[in-house]
Amino acid sequence: MFNIVENRKIFYAISGIFVAVSVIASALWGLQFGIDFKGGSILEINYSALPDLNSVSDSLKPLELNDLKISPLGSNSAVFRFRETDEATHQNIVKILAAEAEKSKIQFEERRFSSIGPTIGAELMQKSIKAIIIVILGISLYIAWAFRKVSQPISSWRYGVVTLIALFHDLIIPVGLFAYLGRFYGIEVGANFIVALLVILGFSVHDTIVVFDRIRENLKRYSQLSFASLVSRSIRETLVRSLNTSLTVLLTLAALYVFGGESLKYFDLALMVGIFSGTYSSIFVAAPLLVTWFNVLKKN
Repeated sequence: MFNIVENRKIFYAISGIFVAVSVIASALWGLQFGIDFKGGSILEINYSALPDLNSVSDSLKPLELNDLKISPLGSNSAVFRFRETDEATHQNIVKILAAEAEKSKIQFEERRFSSIGPTIGAELMQKSIKAIIIVILGISLYIAWAFRKVSQPISSWRYGVVTLIALFHDLIIPVGLFAYLGRFYGIEVGANFIVALLVILGFSVHDTIVVFDRIRENLKRYSQLSFASLVSRSIRETLVRSLNTSLTVLLTLAALYVFGGESLKYFDLALMVGIFSGTYSSIFVAAPLLVTWFNVLKKN
């Protein structure tokens, strides 16, 4: 059977390439934040047949909506994004859109409208960043505490540090992907994206703990084995379970991505990418990193 630990440098290289590309994409382009974070208004309209969006945009010019963006949503809906507005302006927009729909002899229905001020958006962004940092640190500290009785051959706090590295790996890859999508396809991220990242953190650490816990059990059972052989054995024993669990989740998310609503499409995509990278890091990065760290300590 292919030995993951012995060939860990190959997997480090694969992860290193994806992480490097993601970091560069994030640094160069950043994420395109939606109204949840930068403030503004969003209006979703459902038509019986999609009208000429350029003509619709021209009809709204008298209202002086700053940064108006109109994007088709599916085959018969459109999303309007513009500055924060009051209810009176909202009603004027709806009247104009209804008149334009009547001219084109198509049916018109308002699906949703929301408006968020820039102050609330900035506050939400700060809280989202804090939530992610707290979750990452909390998970790392918990693992260090959970493995506190494991002192040989690797101290318990090193399990926490390795977990921290794996979590960074799992987060930066979907962030880099959405930086790319935002730069070239105008895809914006909102509160749903933060929820997806938090779900990815939970799923990823769950997989990692399963492998680490098997290592802890095998340290008592197979004390005669070398640490590298013991970690390799632990990965083999949990491999099928990890892959089956992740594959089940990924198939479900893929079905939701293809057949689900348009509004959750990119939420599902973020989860799929994050869970895939989380499964990869738990098997091919986190546990092998313990062996690499052990070898470094052994040489010193």
